[in-house]
Order: sequence, then C-alpha cells, then structure tokens
Amino acid sequence: MKFFLKLNCVKNRHFLLAILLLLNNSLFSQSDSIFISGRILNAENSEPIANAAIEVVGKKIYSTSKNDGTFRIGPVNSENFRIKITHLAFQEKLIDFKSPKEDELKIVVYLFPKTINLSPVIVSDRKSTELVDQFQQYNTKLSSKELHQKLGQTIAATLKNETGVAVRSMGPAPSRPVFRGLGQDRVMITEDGMKSIDLSATSPDHAVTIEPFSAERIEVLRGPKILTQTSTTIGGIVNVVNEEIPDQVHNQLHFLLGGYYETANKGLLGTIKSEIPIRPFEIKFDLNRRQTSDLHTPVGILKNSSSKNFTGSFGLSFVKDLGFIGSGFKTYELNYGIPGGFIGAHPFGVNIDIKKRQFGVSSKINLNDFDNSLLFDFRNNYYRHKEFEHSGLIGSEFRIITNSGRLVYSHQNGDLLKELEAGVSFEIRDFDIGGYVFTPPTKSYNLSAFIYNDFHLGRINLDAALRMSYDVVDPKVKKVSRRIGEINHREFFNISASVSFIYKVSDIVFVGSNISRSTRVPTIEELFSEGPHLAAYSYEVGNPYLNSERGWGLEFFVYHKFEKLDFNLNAFYNYLNSYIIPRNTGKVNYQTFLPIYATSGVNAAIYGFEGSAKIKLIDKFYFQTSFSQAIGEFRDTKKPLPQIPPVKGLNQIFYESEKFIAGISNEWALRQNRVDEFEEPTAGYAILNFYSQYIFTLGKFVSNVSLNIDNLLNQEYRNHLSRIKSIYPESGRNLRLIFKLMM
Repeated sequence: MKFFLKLNCVKNRHFLLAILLLLNNSLFSQSDSIFISGRILNAENSEPIANAAIEVVGKKIYSTSKNDGTFRIGPVNSENFRIKITHLAFQEKLIDFKSPKEDELKIVVYLFPKTINLSPVIVSDRKSTELVDQFQQYNTKLSSKELHQKLGQTIAATLKNETGVAVRSMGPAPSRPVFRGLGQDRVMITEDGMKSIDLSATSPDHAVTIEPFSAERIEVLRGPKILTQTSTTIGGIVNVVNEEIPDQVHNQLHFLLGGYYETANKGLLGTIKSEIPIRPFEIKFDLNRRQTSDLHTPVGILKNSSSKNFTGSFGLSFVKDLGFIGSGFKTYELNYGIPGGFIGAHPFGVNIDIKKRQFGVSSKINLNDFDNSLLFDFRNNYYRHKEFEHSGLIGSEFRIITNSGRLVYSHQNGDLLKELEAGVSFEIRDFDIGGYVFTPPTKSYNLSAFIYNDFHLGRINLDAALRMSYDVVDPKVKKVSRRIGEINHREFFNISASVSFIYKVSDIVFVGSNISRSTRVPTIEELFSEGPHLAAYSYEVGNPYLNSERGWGLEFFVYHKFEKLDFNLNAFYNYLNSYIIPRNTGKVNYQTFLPIYATSGVNAAIYGFEGSAKIKLIDKFYFQTSFSQAIGEFRDTKKPLPQIPPVKGLNQIFYESEKFIAGISNEWALRQNRVDEFEEPTAGYAILNFYSQYIFTLGKFVSNVSLNIDNLLNQEYRNHLSRIKSIYPESGRNLRLIFKLMM
C-alpha cells in the first residue's frame, strides 16, 4: 500500500512537472508572439486601400486589407522581422521591425500610386504618364500629410515656400501666388481643372475665392500640358483638387472632421466633410467656417485686417463602369478688411464683401476601354464683389456672370504615344460695375482648341502641346475717353506652343529642356480702367490700344537621384514683347490724392535660376534646401521691372518616420535693391520656424495633428511684394494647430 502511495506521489509530481513545463512554454510562446494591426491608406488623399496584400517576409504568414483599409496579421515568433505590403495600383512598401516590445503593434501605412517619384514632394498629374511629372521644377503636388502640415490661411500662404513661388499680398486675406516673378492671370488658379472665377488676378486687394482647408491636394503645374487650360506657357497653373463632383463610388462612408487655430490673428476654422455611397450614386458635401481677428506683427496690430469666410458645397454623381455624370453646387462668402491710415490709403481702410455661387456639371465616358475617354465639364458662376468705405457707403462694386466649359478626348497607354489630349473650351463673361468705378461694363468671349502629346522613344521623352485662342472684348458702351482714348470692340487671335525634351542619361540622371511660345490677352481692367481704386491705394489708367502679350520661354534642367542625395537645378529665360504691366508713374491724382498707375506694354526679359536638394544624414534624419532667383528688366534700358521678388530660399533639418515628422526650418530672402522708379527696396531677412506632425488611429478613424510655430523668434521682416510693407511687416510669432479626423 505504501508502495502504491509512493508511486502515485511520484506520478503526480511528474504530472505536475509536465503541466508546469507546458504552461511555461505556453507563456513564453505568448510573450514571443507578435500581432501587427493597422490601416493602409492612399498617400495622396488618405482614402483607405482595400485588398492590399500583407506578408511577413520568409514566414509564410499572409493577410489582406479590408474595405476600410484595416488589417491584422500574425502571430510572428521572431525578434526581428519584415512585412511587405503590395497592391496592383500602388508601390510596394517594406517595413522592418527590430525587437518590438509590444505584443500588438499598431501602424498606419501610406502607399503611393504607381507613378515614378523622384523627388520628396509627390509629383504627378492625376492620370498622367508624363516623364516631365518626375521633376519638381515642373510640377509640385502637396497631398495628404504634406498639405496638412503646410496649410495656411490662403492658397498663397500654403504654397509660399515651394521653389520658385512668392506671395503678392495686401494683408493676410488678399494674397496670390507669383511664379518666377510672373503674377496676375499669368498664374491661372483652377478648381478640379476648371478656372476659378474671381478678381484676384486684377488687383492686389482682391482675394482668391478658394478655401485651402477643403483641398484634397494642390498641384503646381508647368510645362507643355498647361496649354490644355491656358495660353500662357511661361507662367503656370495652381490646381486645387476638391473633387466636388464625385467621379467614383466608394465602398463605404467617408467622413472628415477638421479644425484649425492660429495665434497671430486668433484665427479659427471648423470643417465637416463626407462622401456617402448609395450605389450607383455618390453624394458629397463639405462645410467650412473660418474667422480671424486683426493680425499681430512684431511692431503692433495691423488694424482692419480681420476676415470671415464660409464655404459650402454639395455634389451628386451617377457612376457606372461606362463612366459617370454628376452635378454640384458651391457657395463661397468672404468678408475681409484692407488696412488704411497712411498716405495714399483710405484713412480708415476699406472692407470688402464677396459672394460667389457656382453650379457645375461633369461627365466622363469611357470609350471601348479605359484607355480612351471623353470628358465634359460645364460651370456657371455668379460673383458679386462690394468695397465699403468706413462710413458704410459702397465705393466700388463688381458683378461677374461666367459660363465656361470644355470637351476633352483622352487616350493613354499607347506604345509610342503614351498620352494624348485634344479638346475645345469656351468662356462667356459678363462684367458689370457700380459705385465709383469708371471701367465700362463689358462682355468677353473666348473659344480655344488644344492638343497635347506625350511621346516615349527609348531614353527620350518628348512632350508637345499647341493651343489656338480667339478672344473678343466688347464694351457695352463705345466711346472716346479724354483720359485713355477710344473704348471700343477688340478682337485677339493667338497661337501658343510648347515642347519639352527629357533625356535619361542613367537611372539616376536626367537632363532636359523646354521651349515655349506664350501669349496672353489683356484684361478688361488693363484695357479700359480710368479712375480711383481706393482699396488698392491707386488711381488706375488703362490702355485700350494694348496688343496681346507675346513671348518665348526657354528652360534647361538637370536632375540627379543618388542613394542619400537628390538634387535638381533649373535655369530659365523669358523673352517678352508687349509685356503688360501697371507702373507707378510718380504722379498723383489730386482729386483723390492717389498715386497714378498707368498700364503699358513693354519689351521685357525675366530670367533666373532655381534649385533644391535633399540629403539623408542618418537614419530618418534629413537636410533639405531650396533657392530661387528671378531677375526682371526692361530689354531696352536694362532697368529693373517692378514687383520682382528677391532671391529667396528655405533650409530645413527634420526627422521623418511613418507616423511622425518634426523639424526646424530657416526661411530667408536677400535684400531687393533692383526696383523700378517709385518702388521701394526691401531689406533681406532670415526667420526660424518649427513644425511637427503626428498620425495615429482611433478605431476606424485616422487622426492627423500638426503643430507649427512660424517666426519662432518674433522677428520683424517685410515681403517685397506686399503693398502695405511700408507701414507694417509680416506676421509675428504664430502658432498653428491643425487637426483632422478621417474615416
């Protein structure tokens, strides 16, 4: 009996020992088993990517992302491992994990569409195969994370540190981008490929009627392809992509809640945006409200510089495999102040009230296959602009009704001809005035035809485009003005062309050139203005005898991409005849005590250099630098043109990972001494900025938070292209907090 009891005790001990060993192995196994979960998003628009393949390399462990982009993969019993994420339409992504401490790793992965990305800024036209798109000096695209981090109060403020871009301003609200010294409508601003209707190109006190916070991406386009939208090849296009009329049906509800706060003007913004799929329909709406107070500068408050803005849009589309047809409505309201209280300005400033209503129809039909398509766009715009004096009286009033459209045939993915676009466009504009404005009511008409081709011949890429335009400017009242001359019907016929040549020296070296013939029709204001413009501090005198602006542009560029260094250099020369500019004559209209600005066509040249480089210092730490120089002069006298930006640039050192970025930047400009008569020089400056961004998930939501501090040391500096630089500098220290919650 004792023997059996002893035997049982031994067996029990062995059994308990076995259980303990099993539990021990199980516990250790659990601690070594790692699961990875997260969400896969499109780097361009933060939309979820479904059906992406996730693999733990060498472990035969696989998973697939769901419709909302989420995935979970594991268990992985390894200290160091790598996961690979692939998708037919996106570039492959490899992520290494070294000795992770958590049992459950949560990540957010951004995939780039399958276009060649040679620069740190995403550079590609939405469905383009242009090799030109690889070069930052031709096209720049701010998408997703980068756009979120750089968001400012206006489109110009958002783009201000891009290579070759300067900002023309008259306070915080009325600002507009300038490319290589070229402003006004030489830089066309479009929304979803269609011209944005406002008066921002005609005068520095007029604002751009686009809310940048609504943008899914902002594209800066140059090169031959811009001839599909404008005849001014030496300038460029800023295309704000909102996709207000949806062109696809999503698999699930998309929702965005966002906010923006900045301290320099106590600015606040709130937004709500959603896309609702009800197959085969897609519904989209967007609401934004922004409000700012007067701007704080290092020398005091810039009075009468506050603003209020509301934007709302609604779009509905019917989408099938054959294509889509949809319509949209948008309303935009803006009220802002123009500072005053100094010589040449209104004593108490001017307040401007803008209301804009837009109705649009878009349709795309896929012909036979997805490589051939027909696109139709139509927009009707009603724009009302009132300028109020301090007493509440209307000083100026403008009303514009515009109908515009285009029909474009597109072919892609041929053997030799990689892309072809051919089409026609039209615009009918009814311009009316009120108040103390002496520009006559006028109707204008434009009819254009264009063709664009992209050829690939081995190592050579050739892009070519041609545009023919016929314009009519017809004042409703014909007369002879004793101030400016005969106000009468005018007609213009122009041909613009552009060719780009790029040679692939090797996989890391590209060289190329571009030659273009550029044309531009004078605006109604340049032709027929004759009177005071109080908000712009000027007495404007037009020239009804102006001819079309014509010129030639030439560029050379080189691009290198090494393992730890990317850089590009660009040189350009623009030879211009009848270059149309308003110049301060040095005279004063003593009835209004305003300086007289007279418009004339002159022979001019604008030339310069641009460059940028990015260096990988150590793992995830980078140094990036860029500079741009534009020199403008009258060809006959070699004297400087007015309103040319100084040499400027940006240096920055930063840390960048998948979820987090933080850095310090040095924004600088040299002194601008090359100025026109009666134009003041501007001192150089160098300011420090801090920026950071963090992306994280909250269940099915993706959150993006940016904290930036501009002008960290609160330095006094002035923008050469600001019309109020003589009295007030730019903003003082400014903390910007930007938040977006996306599903």
